[in-house]
Amino acid sequence: MQGNRNALKVAMVSVLTAVVVVFTMVVRIPTARGYLNLCDVAICFIAFTFGPWSAFIAAGLGTALADLISGYAQWAPISFVVHGVEGLLVALIVQKKGDATVSVGRKVLAAFICIATVSLGYFALSALFISTVSVAAAEIPGNIAQSAVGFALGLVVSAAVKRAYPPVSSLTW
Repeated sequence: MQGNRNALKVAMVSVLTAVVVVFTMVVRIPTARGYLNLCDVAICFIAFTFGPWSAFIAAGLGTALADLISGYAQWAPISFVVHGVEGLLVALIVQKKGDATVSVGRKVLAAFICIATVSLGYFALSALFISTVSVAAAEIPGNIAQSAVGFALGLVVSAAVKRAYPPVSSLTW
């Protein structure tokens, strides 16, 4: 029985990774060194709905694959780390025990961590490995907007999916 459960987890994370790739590539707004996109909607949806390990793997791999496919290979390792950690941290913060609901305070904390992880993670890693501090700093407002919108929309989508299909909560990992 455990083998079937593990196979389901692998299949689910594979599909969720593809969802992140699609959300990353469908809407792209060019910036000085990359682009803004909707990946954080998918990442936060996955974090709220499927748990920390699903969010870490799907977010990291999905954004890195999208960078590779889109011709931004230099960003793939950074996207893997930043968005993987984003998904993991958000999911850990909003993870609930049993039938308990997640408090507004924990959701606000998760939003802050989401925004800080994306904006500061891209700033630090791109300034260190890809560009200059001034160019990396110029990307901060866009990254804040992208992650804030992604968090809010991901929360809404997760709530709608859980309401429409309550058994989805049994798929957390």
